[in-house]
Amino acid sequence: MKVSYYQTDNAVSHPVAILLLVAITVILAALVALLIQLPSFDTGMLITPSFLQILYVYHTDEQGSLNYDSRIILINNGSDSLGNSNLSAEFFRNGTKIPATVETMNGDLFISTHHYGIQTMGGLGCSGSTWLPKEKIVLDFSDGTFHPGDSIQMNIFSKTSGTLISRHTFIA
Repeated sequence: MKVSYYQTDNAVSHPVAILLLVAITVILAALVALLIQLPSFDTGMLITPSFLQILYVYHTDEQGSLNYDSRIILINNGSDSLGNSNLSAEFFRNGTKIPATVETMNGDLFISTHHYGIQTMGGLGCSGSTWLPKEKIVLDFSDGTFHPGDSIQMNIFSKTSGTLISRHTFIA
């Protein structure tokens, strides 16, 4: 009887070869995933930048008397110049939208009226056609709009795209 040391009908794979094939398959799958555009698994929680910010809220008049003057100082803390005529704003007090209309952040185009909640607009950011970085805008809301401790949320929109470009919350 002849004994053979090599069996040709055995179908058992060597464990190292299996691990090598699995590793190559995983690497190839990762490379293919990098080459194709996978769908975004967005949770709906978009983070809006807050580079346009409320810097301060004044509660006193020019003489220092407490009258809840509600003058807000805004600042462009971003690095880009913005066309101020393309910006609109909405404001919320303690989560409730206030009836103030800010159709433009350009001081030359802003129509001052007490009926829409804002008396005046001023500052370097609203003069000219651009709001440069570190420039400020002052919005003088109707007296009594904001009180100390109120949470103020400001949303700034691009009028051409209709998108929210900056959101900031400030405690008065």
